[in-house]
Amino acid sequence: MINKTVFITLLVLCLVSKGYSQVKFVEKDGIASFFSSAPLEDIEAVNNKVQSVLDLSSNNVVIVIPIRDFKFDKSLMEEHFNENYLESEKYPKATFKGSFSTAQTLDVSEDGTHHVDVDGDLTIHGVTNKLKTKATISILKGSLSATTQFDIRIEDYKVKIPKMVFKNIAEVVEVKADLTYDPIEN
Repeated sequence: MINKTVFITLLVLCLVSKGYSQVKFVEKDGIASFFSSAPLEDIEAVNNKVQSVLDLSSNNVVIVIPIRDFKFDKSLMEEHFNENYLESEKYPKATFKGSFSTAQTLDVSEDGTHHVDVDGDLTIHGVTNKLKTKATISILKGSLSATTQFDIRIEDYKVKIPKMVFKNIAEVVEVKADLTYDPIEN
C-alpha cells in the first residue's frame, strides 16, 4: 500500500537524518482540501489521508498527500480530476518539504499559538515550485496542531485543462490543510 510505504519512508528518513533525541511529531490522517471558484461551477474536494512529520528541533516539515484520496461531491468530477487533470496513476502524490521560522523556539510543554512563516518545495503533478506561506501552530496540553491556507496557480504545475471546460475550473485554487500531530516515541 503506497500510503503505508510513504509514511514509513518519511518516518525513517526523519529519524535517521537528525538522530533520536529531537522533538518529532507525526500526522497519519490529516486533512487537506481545495476550492476552485469559477463562473460556471465551484469545485471542492477533501482528503483525510494526509501524512506528515514535523521536527521542532530543526523546524522542518514533510507533508505527503495521496492524490487519489481527494473526495468530491460528484463522482464524475473525481474521475476527471484523477484521470485527466492530476493523472494520479502517473503522479500518485503531492509533497511539501520545507521549514518554518518563528521568533521563538517552540516548546510543547508551553501552551500557545504561534504564527510561523513556511518556506519550501511543493510538488504537484510532477512539478516542483517554491512555496512561501504562513501557518499557525497551536500547542495545547502537549498536543500540537497546524493549519495553513494558500493559493496555487494550476498552470504553474502543468495541469492541462481542456478548452471546453476551462470556464468550469479556476486558474487559482485555494488549498487548506489541518494537521493534528502525535509525538514520535523514541
